Amino acid sequence: MVITSGRFILASASPRRIELLSLLGLRFEVMPSQVDEVFMQGEAPREHVLRLSEEKAENAAALHPDAWVMGADTIVIIDGDVLGKPRTPNEAKEMLGKLSGRVHTVFTGFTVTRRNAQILIREAIESSVRFRDIREDEMAWYIKSEEPYDKAGGYAVQGMGAFFIREIHGSYTNVMGLPLCEVVDVLKSVGAIDFTGGIHGVDSNG
Repeated sequence: MVITSGRFILASASPRRIELLSLLGLRFEVMPSQVDEVFMQGEAPREHVLRLSEEKAENAAALHPDAWVMGADTIVIIDGDVLGKPRTPNEAKEMLGKLSGRVHTVFTGFTVTRRNAQILIREAIESSVRFRDIREDEMAWYIKSEEPYDKAGGYAVQGMGAFFIREIHGSYTNVMGLPLCEVVDVLKSVGAIDFTGGIHGVDSNG
């Protein structure tokens, strides 16, 4: 088990982010932070995800200044357009049609903060994803499932939509919604987590 140096809060209800942090054996609380996710005028994708991740983290940190808090935001970009979460089968079909046979970019920004220690670190990670051509029968089958409707871009890299993906350049977990490699590096650098507690919480001295 990974040991935390204090209370740890994930300011997100994303099942993917919860799953990824849980893989580490990390003990954390989930406190979603609602922010307006609209782009500001002239805002670049990288700055957008950094700003939103910071706003989410700061909202929770204001209530719990003694805790480690992490916020994150993920977007999918193609042709300069931001693909959010489809609300209807028609929107899912339109999004997947744009992605079919082409390369798109996934940006995730994350912020780690602990207010009473005056610590705040932000990072943004970029991955590119190439889709195979999606056939009509595959599209119809997929949009009838529940999977596209709570995912940016309308697909899940770790789910049934995995067979759409021909290749990924960059972090796989970033495409899921949290670049776990970079997150661990940041959490270790600020002393938020420690891997010396033994395997799965068992002390190394037995």
